[in-house]
Amino acid sequence: QVQLVESGGGLVQPGGSLRLSCAASGSIVSIDAMAWYRQAPGNQRELVARLTSSGSTSYPDSAKGRFTISRNNANKNTVYLQMISLKPDDTAVYYCNAAIKTYGSSDYLTYWGQGTQVTVSS
Repeated sequence: QVQLVESGGGLVQPGGSLRLSCAASGSIVSIDAMAWYRQAPGNQRELVARLTSSGSTSYPDSAKGRFTISRNNANKNTVYLQMISLKPDDTAVYYCNAAIKTYGSSDYLTYWGQGTQVTVSS
């Protein structure tokens, strides 16, 4: 019913930049919030950026000043994660997450993308 498709991951040198994209599609009535999480090997999945339907953003300290989440104004079902000054510690699989209400549902459910690998290495 709903798909979240991420793209934009890859290999980047320390200090470099990447922009990830996440497109939500399917029987979508509305989206409450979209977010980016990441998970490195051996670590728990952690939130790196969140964007609410009203436009509010939030970031953990590890991402503040370096990561920016934004929405495509022409297609509000697409969000981006702009990452600058990347460090080797940012290496992880990055997942898109969204709270979505679909046709026939009265509740917002959480959906996840398949993940995109970001590797920061020289």
